[in-house]
Amino acid sequence: MDVNPKTAPDPASNTEKDPADWVSGDEPMTGAQASYLKTLSEETGAAAFRPDLTKAEASMVIDELKTARNQKR
Repeated sequence: MDVNPKTAPDPASNTEKDPADWVSGDEPMTGAQASYLKTLSEETGAAAFRPDLTKAEASMVIDELKTARNQKR
């Protein structure tokens, strides 16, 4: 029997997916990702912003920079 995510006991279990598994992960990063990545790069002093990143790559870099920023606090 298939599990229905609408009635599953833990509906949040499918809300996070590894960026490597995203169907649209190879598309160019979104404008929101680019803006946030640029901000995080400036805040952390990392030269992580590259305009040619894919959605999946940008997501992973954003996660890394957020972790680095939070560890400095």
